[in-house]
Amino acid sequence: MNIEDFIIEIKPQYHGFALSLDEYLIDKGCKLKISTAKNGYLVSYQFGKKKYVLMNFVFRKEKLVARIYGNNAVKYIDFLESLPESMKKSIHNAGRCKRFEDPPKCTPKCGGYVFNFEGSELQKCRYYCFMFEVNDETIPFIRTFIEKELEQREAA
Repeated sequence: MNIEDFIIEIKPQYHGFALSLDEYLIDKGCKLKISTAKNGYLVSYQFGKKKYVLMNFVFRKEKLVARIYGNNAVKYIDFLESLPESMKKSIHNAGRCKRFEDPPKCTPKCGGYVFNFEGSELQKCRYYCFMFEVNDETIPFIRTFIEKELEQREAA
């Protein structure tokens, strides 16, 4: 499987975004991994010596979704607070990480995110916190979010 297999499965209006992001991430040294999942392709970009996932494209309810692993989000919280309301709502509505329950009910690999966002302390699951539908409104913010996260990972 390659990126072209994935591209033909998404709406034509998002082809340019997906191809441009793919080129950017590959140029930055990310490793592309494509597999099939229940609802379609799972496209992952890994970065770093240990190849931690930076972001995925997944399908949810026939919509293309970008999942960003914002491990360093607290370092660019001002950017997150500038996101469109739909993206902020997605962050707020993401489930609380079960790792913070007593006793913890989540895998130790998760780790969750704890951060202050719009005046509230959030404890969110790393797999659902930064999941955004790809659409005309969100595309530039998804790209910038990924750039900011990658910049922080490169600096580490």
